[in-house]
Amino acid sequence: MVTTAGSAPTPGTILHLRQNGFRVVATDVDPTAPGLYLADRGYLVPPGDSEAFLPRMRSLCTEEGAVAVVPLVDEELVRVGELAKDGVKVLLPHLDFVTACLDKYVLMQQLEDAGIGVPRTWLASEWPTDAADTSSGGLIVKPRIGRGSRGVLIIDSARDMARVVSESGYAADELIVQERITGPEYTVSVVAWRDGEVQAVVPKEVLLKQGVTKYAVTRRNHEVIRTCRAIQSALRADGPFNVQLCLDGQGQPRVFEINPRFSSTAALTVAAGVDEIAGLLRQAIGDGPKLTDDWREGVAMVRRWTDEFLPEEQFNSHGISPAPATSSHGEGFALPGAVAAGGQSPIIPVRAR
Repeated sequence: MVTTAGSAPTPGTILHLRQNGFRVVATDVDPTAPGLYLADRGYLVPPGDSEAFLPRMRSLCTEEGAVAVVPLVDEELVRVGELAKDGVKVLLPHLDFVTACLDKYVLMQQLEDAGIGVPRTWLASEWPTDAADTSSGGLIVKPRIGRGSRGVLIIDSARDMARVVSESGYAADELIVQERITGPEYTVSVVAWRDGEVQAVVPKEVLLKQGVTKYAVTRRNHEVIRTCRAIQSALRADGPFNVQLCLDGQGQPRVFEINPRFSSTAALTVAAGVDEIAGLLRQAIGDGPKLTDDWREGVAMVRRWTDEFLPEEQFNSHGISPAPATSSHGEGFALPGAVAAGGQSPIIPVRAR
């Protein structure tokens, strides 16, 4: 089962897994999510941070006989890990690693304590007012819990800080302030599983980022690789994770975020020679071989829209439709698998035409 079927990279992941012989069930909150129609089956689920999410996922795993789940969005990660108690393999790091990464302030403290380079970081409620004067690249302000560059701002003065905090909608202790590192940015796939061995580290220099990475190229930077191996050694993710960092003026990596899941650039990792998702799936559900740290440098990714074509019968076979939730006459449509607000009983399915 693969979640977040509407995310830009997920349809490619679904098709790749199907081409590798896996039967794939896709889930999303949105009936327009394209991955729902490209999987063997597609289902609507409640938001990952709702109380209704886990019961729905548990029911679907039983109904579809799912042996593994690949969660791809932060809001789901803590709850979906509960499925492991049912014998479902969940392709995530250990829970304590996940929870630390989801709180960026806690993560920065843990990395700094482990001797791993990070930007100087404060809560907005405690930052020193002269920090802007001693950070040549300015400061980054962002929610301590969040994803996709949402709410991230660059400032260069104490006056800007006061305005940003007051207009953010967050309490000051819900925001972090970080020294802005202006060197090359990297997003790095770290491939590990439950024995803790790092099977591969694939750094990718980010050439263009707009929420998610749009253009990137694989680079064999040994300091980046060393840093990512040190993170696994110190924090023991024992599962796949994605490190985001920048190089400082001395070329040293400074980690500013870790996604405790597969990266949105996993397709580039595959193209370079390390099939991290399919490879770890085989290891999780059977006796698949370990991956090797053998990959090609200089492979560039250009993320784009693409079209897929399938018979109408296959498109309709999931029993869902990308039609809007409300018609032009204001008549409500209920979609199969939809859950009523507050996680109450499922709505009776009606085909949306």
